[in-house]
Amino acid sequence: MKGKFISFEGIDGCGKTTQVKLLEEHLNKKGYDLLVLREPGGTRVGEKIREILLDRENLIFPVTEMLLYASSRAQLVEEKIIPALSKGQIVIVDRFVDSSYVYQGYARGLELNKVRIVNEIATKGIFPDITLYIDITPEEAIKRRRGKKADRLEGEDYEFHKKVREGYLELVKEFPDRFILIDGMKEVQEVHKMILHVLEKYL
Repeated sequence: MKGKFISFEGIDGCGKTTQVKLLEEHLNKKGYDLLVLREPGGTRVGEKIREILLDRENLIFPVTEMLLYASSRAQLVEEKIIPALSKGQIVIVDRFVDSSYVYQGYARGLELNKVRIVNEIATKGIFPDITLYIDITPEEAIKRRRGKKADRLEGEDYEFHKKVREGYLELVKEFPDRFILIDGMKEVQEVHKMILHVLEKYL
């Protein structure tokens, strides 16, 4: 595959979606051929799965949650990611497989090896070339989300989001060649500049 694959990760409220948009604007101005996607979602099927997953009215058990995320991901990989990379595009995804490792594995307590096996099937073994992990504390995340309507996952308690962050920090240590830790506690434009600096050597 000729293209570049970049994923953004972080706990809810870290500012990752804002940073994806800023990066998209910057790279479009530079004339790069981009495809920007989100998870869950990014396809007609995936967006319907997203509605189920984020609806606060739904009682979803951890294994069901893992399989729904993997289903959305499998559709995204087949329908969008593989064709785009084959054409040489830069693919940027707001969340990918690492989200399942931390949310369903570390935070929900599912066996990590099982989460990995399911997701290897879903992704056909495709991983991002680089993963930008935007790190903020759970306290800061809660502060940023105050007054906003929370979806099913955003509405989880402090301990859940603390476990999610701990899971991400473990992945940063486990995959140092792929993960780049970005300090998300800083001002939005400063975070954007850090991301551009990191990506200079990759693009």
